[in-house]
Amino acid sequence: MRRVGTVRIGISGWTYGGWRGTFYPKGLPHVGELAYASRQVDTIEINGTHYSLQRPDSFARWHDETPEDLVFAVKAPRFITHMKRLRDIATPLANFFASGILRLEEKLGPVLWQFPPRFRFSAERLDQFFTLLPRDTEAAAALSEHHDGWLAGRVWTRTGHRREVRHAIEIRHQSFLDPAFVALLRRHQVALVFADSVEWPYAEDIGADFVYLRLHGSEELYASGYSDEALDHWAARIKLWAQGLEPNDAQLIDRNAGPPRAEARDVFVYFDNDAKVRAPVDARSLRTKVDNLD
Repeated sequence: MRRVGTVRIGISGWTYGGWRGTFYPKGLPHVGELAYASRQVDTIEINGTHYSLQRPDSFARWHDETPEDLVFAVKAPRFITHMKRLRDIATPLANFFASGILRLEEKLGPVLWQFPPRFRFSAERLDQFFTLLPRDTEAAAALSEHHDGWLAGRVWTRTGHRREVRHAIEIRHQSFLDPAFVALLRRHQVALVFADSVEWPYAEDIGADFVYLRLHGSEELYASGYSDEALDHWAARIKLWAQGLEPNDAQLIDRNAGPPRAEARDVFVYFDNDAKVRAPVDARSLRTKVDNLD
């Protein structure tokens, strides 16, 4: 019997007004929403980190409010990806890792780097960026020591244990559909986000020892849900990826390279179709379908 990696299925964020009284029980205080959501799924993306640097005490609180086996993905700052566009980012990168994400400790999952729609593929710029990324929590702690002075008093620059730090990138420009991009991902062991959407390019080339899948909505971006048939489709693919395999009909940028050899892969799945309260419903339905494939 083949080994199977850990499959985690969850949601992108947890603070949505439309979920109150629908997904969240009526009368649940806003401060209790993460505790509730984290007991319905087994992984959650932290989205606030994309828009501004958070504080160490926030990460500590998120760690303490959630179950022991929950894992957070952390969405990296748009200041680095959208504004700086990966140029002169050594200090902003240090600021991000100093902001407190190491306080997640064993609950720190992949770091998600999302590029803007007009960001084009540049092998040189990406190679430099990937080289800067810390690959474990000790390296992240060392990097965080180089944070800006204005952050003094609100930083966390240490880790209790050395743990792997994984990175995934989400593309939104057709120029990334280039075999050179796949080769770069594999050389640096960075995962390509398999982003199911109606607007952006989609590919399933495996770049690292894990898979990162974001489901933005099957028909309407951020809003439409997934049919029973669609969830069956994703469950079957997730099972293959977790076994270290690849679907026969995988949508690949580089069809000549073949997938990296693996006995098993961890798979992280996030539903981002939150506008109509579909994300938590679809996440729980997909969890059941994946479990029933055992």
